[in-house]
Amino acid sequence: MSTAIGKRGEDQACEFLEGKGYIIRGRNYRAGRNEIDIIAEKDAVIVFVEVKAKSNLRFGNPEESVDAKKAARVVEAADQYIFEEGWEGNIRFDVVAISTQKGQVSILHFEDAFY
Repeated sequence: MSTAIGKRGEDQACEFLEGKGYIIRGRNYRAGRNEIDIIAEKDAVIVFVEVKAKSNLRFGNPEESVDAKKAARVVEAADQYIFEEGWEGNIRFDVVAISTQKGQVSILHFEDAFY
């Protein structure tokens, strides 16, 4: 995924989540070599969101590229964030998949996608 497609996808995901009542707490949070695309909150739940955006579905849907290794890296980064913030409430891991085909944008939100 190109940097431009990824950035645009993250922007679209933030707008989408805000439209569903989420508060964006942070973007591109880094913990070592691990990164969380979006950290959001809704209903007293911190949601760690992995965004996958594609403009070509020839090699599969965007959400299919969140494998166990990627999920584990997001969880590691989330552990660091939770520690730093002293968060003791509920958490969740979501995936927002964005595909653009022939100028049409499709956004799918997979809640509780892993762990």
